[in-house]
Amino acid sequence: MVESLSQALAQRVLVADGAMGTLLYSQYGISHDFESLNLTNGGDILKIHQAYIAAGADIIQTNTYAANAIKLSRYGLADKLHAINEAAVSLAHTAKVASTRPVYILGTIGGIAGSTDIQDPQLLTAEAITKSTVQQAEILVQTGLLDGILLETYYDLAELKAAIQGVQAITQLPIIANVTMYEPGVLQDGTSLATALAELAALKVAVVGTNCHLGPYQMNLALKNTQLPATTPVAIYPNAGLPNMEAGRLIYDGSPNYFESYGEIFRQKGVRLIGGCCGTTPAHIASLVKGLKNRTPVVPTKIAPKITPKVAVEQEIQGTHRFLEAVQTQKVALVELDPPKTLKTAKFFEGAAALAAAKVGAITISDGSLATTRISNVALAAQLKLAYGVTPLVHLTTRDHNLIGLQSEIMGLASLGIDDVLVITGDPAKVGDLPGATSVYDLHATELISYFKQYNQGISPTGRQLGRHCHFVVGAAYNPNGRTLENAAKAITRKVAAGADFIITQPIFDPQIAKDLAAILAENQITVPVFVGVLPLLSNRNARFLHHEVPGIRLSAAVLERMAAAEENGTERAEGLAIAEELVDVICQYFNGVHITTPMQHVEISKALATYIQAKNKVQIS
Repeated sequence: MVESLSQALAQRVLVADGAMGTLLYSQYGISHDFESLNLTNGGDILKIHQAYIAAGADIIQTNTYAANAIKLSRYGLADKLHAINEAAVSLAHTAKVASTRPVYILGTIGGIAGSTDIQDPQLLTAEAITKSTVQQAEILVQTGLLDGILLETYYDLAELKAAIQGVQAITQLPIIANVTMYEPGVLQDGTSLATALAELAALKVAVVGTNCHLGPYQMNLALKNTQLPATTPVAIYPNAGLPNMEAGRLIYDGSPNYFESYGEIFRQKGVRLIGGCCGTTPAHIASLVKGLKNRTPVVPTKIAPKITPKVAVEQEIQGTHRFLEAVQTQKVALVELDPPKTLKTAKFFEGAAALAAAKVGAITISDGSLATTRISNVALAAQLKLAYGVTPLVHLTTRDHNLIGLQSEIMGLASLGIDDVLVITGDPAKVGDLPGATSVYDLHATELISYFKQYNQGISPTGRQLGRHCHFVVGAAYNPNGRTLENAAKAITRKVAAGADFIITQPIFDPQIAKDLAAILAENQITVPVFVGVLPLLSNRNARFLHHEVPGIRLSAAVLERMAAAEENGTERAEGLAIAEELVDVICQYFNGVHITTPMQHVEISKALATYIQAKNKVQIS
């Protein structure tokens, strides 16, 4: 009788296979939707399974890492969900039965949370992710050909725990649960690897471990200070190392021989299952097998608690967030200024100084509005703070920065003591003055809000300790034009749940929108301050341009008619301001906050409207 996977793990150290996706990428020139190859290139997948078995792997995993409904939808393959997963299991089983020694098959399911190539945030809610994971697990399990389930590359510990519980509800197959570290020994939320493994072991899975992102050296470094669970086997799946970029392709060129010593190193640490992740090949697995002196399990060494010496902490810089305090009791006007398109900055700073003198709640500085090239808003914010004593509210888009750049921007803002931020997605690059530019969108705006909140805990999104806590107050943008009330509630609730401290809306031109928005916020018990957008119109031409050509802005028919009539009467500027004041009157009945977008650098108009708003208070903002 062939022993089960659990029995085998109890008796000896097992070796798993290595990468599938990066192997297909490097050897076959395939760069995406690897899972669809189960249907179109099954022979290639079978050869890879056979190569790993020939290299000495005791365990192979199905080519199903991203074969869930959410990720398959990126390529229009959601309708192939069952077929792709079933074919993957069949191919692995074919390789297994052809082997002359025992081989075990794991049905692979990859982490989903934080996927940067999925644009619909509704697909990335915790509920949607767990549902998709369980759905995939059911398909894999129903084949009846698996020896276990592998949950791998989970950066989010909460997601992995939910996945474990969901899979346990449908099967008794052994589960291998692997978290992924950004930094050796720590997860992205600052949780130590030891704590994560202990929490996973408490869920009664068969194996707990870690895979991906780090090579064997850093994996070993992480284990040095990690107390491994005493009664639950541990798995390690390191990458081949760091990749190089050659001719636009990622190349892993780490020597397979380098892996030879690490098989025994990991066994001596108490690891029971050793495999490979990104960049590893059958040659790497053969080296692991060769390097193992024997397969006898080693009891994990007891690690003494680490005593962290006290380190001098840099003095924390904390803003007062005056506008957010004032809006609790008064009508507050925020005024947005666009950075100049040229290096002539005098008018910008003169306007900012005038608004500061008028005691507006805050000056907000846009970040490449309409995807147009402008001076860095962070540079201008620093000058306002240092030279004028004005601490502005800075916009930050997900359009222009990748994950590395966004984190650099966040740390730069913290070092400057600029703590008031509005997170926005940003208009697509193709609508701007450089249509050949690329929109990045590594993160959704909602995800970026949560990043800021993590920095407030003194932890970077990679889990690195920052040396001090940050004090960001983060706003979220919302466009109420053309949205249903149901969508409004969902969008704002999602952003508040991520940590948004306030909301700034796109400009509105219909007072009914303000009334409807107030009603839906009250109905859903959303209590964060909301600054409703107002954009004073300069002319009929300006009104028509905004209505027809600017994304996210729509004018009511009544406003368009009034501006057309004002053009004939030569009173466009006055009519535009009157319309803005009428909107403010309604907004202030339901909200304490107004966000004024300065029209084409006409600061005098924004200042006049801000003064109009302040006049509604018995005591002006101080």
